[in-house]
Order: sequence, then C-alpha cells, then structure tokens
Amino acid sequence: MREFMFFIRKRSDSKQTLSPADHEKFLKGCELYIGRLKKTGNLISAQPIDRNGCILSFDGRTWKEGSFNETGEVVGGYYHILAADLNGAIAIAKENPEFQFNPDTRIEVRPVKTKEETTGYVYPSS
Repeated sequence: MREFMFFIRKRSDSKQTLSPADHEKFLKGCELYIGRLKKTGNLISAQPIDRNGCILSFDGRTWKEGSFNETGEVVGGYYHILAADLNGAIAIAKENPEFQFNPDTRIEVRPVKTKEETTGYVYPSS
C-alpha cells in the first residue's frame, strides 16, 4: 500500500452555502465516508482546515505574508490515505461526499513521497 494525500479544494464554505439541514447531511456523509475508510484500513488521518491563515514567502531578503485566498479557491481539508496505487486513490476520492454537496469542489490526489530515492533518506511519518 502507498500513501496519498487528498487536498479538498473549494471556493465556498459549505456551512455558509448549504442550508442547516443540508450542512448536517453533508457532515454526516463525511462521518460515514471516514468510517468506511477506517474500517477498510485506508485512512491514516483526515481533518478540515480553518479558513484563517496566510501564505508565507521569502524572496531572499524580505518576508511576505499574504492571503491564501487570492484565487478564490482554498484547501478546506485533507485526507491522508492508503491505496494500492494512484488509480485506487482516485477511486476512493471519487466517493467523497464533497462532490455531492459542494459542486465547486476539486480534490487534488497526490502520492506521498516516503523515501528520497537519491539519498535513501526515509522521511519520518509520526
């Protein structure tokens, strides 16, 4: 099994765009999705990310703190999962309830690099 990260990208905050009843259904859908991933052994962790914060950059002389919402799309959460391969990870991501409740959602599916091939360095995992 390989590790993958899902970055939940969206333009809107579901708590603000969904009715209270639909937001409750969405949260329950997320709980069920997480429960299935735990039961099948595919979940390492999953958490929403607060919309507050900044993007930090450094040009060699000056630090800059800017809004991370410049494009209108933010990462609203992540899932750290296990899957056999990229296609398996994509299949798991397609089941995410974000797509049902938040039509502007995009999920970025990325393999996690656990070892540096050139040096053999193994990155710490917890």
